[in-house]
Amino acid sequence: MRRLRFSKEERINFNTLKKHRAPYLFIAPFFLLFIVFQMIPIFWTAYIGFTAWNGINTPQWIGLDNYRLLLQDYMVKDALFNTVVYWISSIIIILFFSTLIALCIHRKGLFFKRFFNTVTFLPYVCASVAMGLIFGMLFDENAGFINEILVTLGGNRIPWLTGSKFARLPVILLFNWRSIPWFTIIIFSGLLNISKEYYEAATVDGASEFQQFLKITLPSLKNILFFCTLTITVDAWKMFNESYTLKGPGSSNTSLFQLIYQYGFTTFKLGYASSLSMLLIAVLLVISGAQFIIKRRDGEL
Repeated sequence: MRRLRFSKEERINFNTLKKHRAPYLFIAPFFLLFIVFQMIPIFWTAYIGFTAWNGINTPQWIGLDNYRLLLQDYMVKDALFNTVVYWISSIIIILFFSTLIALCIHRKGLFFKRFFNTVTFLPYVCASVAMGLIFGMLFDENAGFINEILVTLGGNRIPWLTGSKFARLPVILLFNWRSIPWFTIIIFSGLLNISKEYYEAATVDGASEFQQFLKITLPSLKNILFFCTLTITVDAWKMFNESYTLKGPGSSNTSLFQLIYQYGFTTFKLGYASSLSMLLIAVLLVISGAQFIIKRRDGEL
C-alpha cells in the first residue's frame, strides 16, 4: 500500500492547523454542557411560562394569562419590593464593610492579624440554613438574645419575625454577614496589586491617608468594585436560604426567588412559577446591562 508523503510546507501548515483547532476542542465540552444544562432549561421555562401546568399533566397553552396575573398579584409586588431593598442595602453594606475590613487586613502592624483574618472569613464557611436557624433564635420575640439585650437596656421587645415592620432586617443582617468575608477577599486581592510606589510618592508629597485612599486606592479598585457590585446584584436577586429560614408574616420579607419556589413546589403552579422566573431573568439582564453601559460610558470597558 502506497504511503502518503507531505512536503515540508504542507507539514508545517498541518501542524499550524492542529495548533489553532486545539483550543476549540478543549472548550467544546463546556459549550455542550452549557447548552444542555443552561440554554435548553431557559427555553423550556420560557415555554412553560405561557402554559398552565402542575408538573404532571400535559401543559395547557394559556398565552399571556400568567403574565397578566403577575401585574395583579400582591405577593409578587411585595417580593419585588423586598428584593430591591435587599439588593440596594447589600450593595451599600457589603461594599463598605468589605473595603474597610480589607484595608484593616492590608494595614501593617495590625494586632492579632491572623486571628482577625480567621474570624473575618468564618461566616462564609458556615452553612446558610444552620445560620438562618441560629439567627431565628437570636431574633425570637419572646426569648431571643437581641430582645433580652433591649429589655436589659430598658427598651421594649421588638417583633422581629412576627411583625411585618422589622421582618426584613434579620434577613438583611444574615445575608450581609455571610457575604462580607468573600468580597473582603476579592477587594483584598485588589489592594495587593496596587504598587507601593504610589503611596510612597503621595507620602513624600504630604498627602494624608484619607487623601491617598480617595486618590489612589479607590481609583485602583474601580474594576474590582464593579465586579463585586455585579456579583452582589446577582446574589441578592437569587436570595433564598436567608428569607426562607427567617420567614416573616405573609409576604413581608419574602424574596422573589423564594416566591418562585413557593408557587412551583408548594402549590405546584409551575406555569406561573416559570413566568416569575422569566421576570427574574429579565430584571437581572436589565440591571446588568445598565451597569455595563454606565461602565462603558466612563471609558473603563
